[in-house]
Amino acid sequence: MPTEKLSSAPAAEAAAPVAAAIAPQSVVRQAARVAWKDLRVELRSREIVYTVGFFAALVVVVFSFAFPSAEPRVIAQVAPGMIWVAIAFAGTIGLSRAFDREREGDTMRALLLAPAPRLAVFLGKAIAIAVLIMIVEAIIVPLTALLLGAHLFGDPAPLALALTLGALGFAVAGSVFAAALLRVRARDVLLPVVLYPILIPLFVAGTHATAALLEVPADLDKAWYWITFLAVFDAAFLVVSMWVFEALVIE
Repeated sequence: MPTEKLSSAPAAEAAAPVAAAIAPQSVVRQAARVAWKDLRVELRSREIVYTVGFFAALVVVVFSFAFPSAEPRVIAQVAPGMIWVAIAFAGTIGLSRAFDREREGDTMRALLLAPAPRLAVFLGKAIAIAVLIMIVEAIIVPLTALLLGAHLFGDPAPLALALTLGALGFAVAGSVFAAALLRVRARDVLLPVVLYPILIPLFVAGTHATAALLEVPADLDKAWYWITFLAVFDAAFLVVSMWVFEALVIE
């Protein structure tokens, strides 16, 4: 018996580096599966896309009636805030509904009990929510340009990058708190209360980046400064979220 233990120890030590090398690939693969599961459910039901898309479009339409014949300078000042307000409200609705679906089917417990890292579950949920938010952004931006006449497509690459980073940051932060509040009765009320103060830097940076791109001529230096801020914010919050997600969900 001692001989078997001694012989198995070198094998375990030799397998450890292999397992450590495979682990990141396994996390990515499992996260992709979780994200695809959520997106496939949404493709079948289209419940979240229709709800948040309609709400975001309604926000843009209401704002367009408030500024029917405004000057281009006024439009350039109003449009960025309107876009990010619509993203914030529509994203919160989509976030709440995405996790309500897990609660109703009691599938969150199954995900946490599955033989997959909790980190993969978190990343998969965040990726799926980010994709849904980007779909909403694809509705809001052309609609804003159409109804308000905002010149949003003069520099499409920086604008697309800012919106993508905003969607990723919103999804990462939202996934953590939505999962933590999953069993709370007043989760629909508490989620915005807890989430919005944390996301204030993200919304401020996104609004300033969009406003800089709408200036005539576009202030690209200022836009890239705020886009860089968004990237740093996303990276910092991603690290913190990966660290605290498991503890928050277990509690």
